[in-house]
Amino acid sequence: MAAAPIHFIYVLRPAPLLCDASNWTDREEEIVERHLARLQELLEKGQLLLAGKTSGLDEKTFGIVILEVGSPEEAATIMNADPAVSEEIMTAELYPYSIALLREK
Repeated sequence: MAAAPIHFIYVLRPAPLLCDASNWTDREEEIVERHLARLQELLEKGQLLLAGKTSGLDEKTFGIVILEVGSPEEAATIMNADPAVSEEIMTAELYPYSIALLREK
């Protein structure tokens, strides 16, 4: 019997150098495109509940990814395989997450 899905959130922050938009190059833009494509894949597989980021680009900027997966190891594997993380344009921290309230559609 498979374990019930559990939730995790990972918080993304841009690498300090990239808090200044003038430091972005085609390389970073291409990585972000792959990051978004990967999130889309996770959504289609039913592993992504929500992803988004704050407005602007500065030292307070952050993004979140909420996952529904089977284990902490699976969540960590997904986070570490995120192109933005593996290519080191963003840092990430993983946390267990409990949804207390969720609006019905």
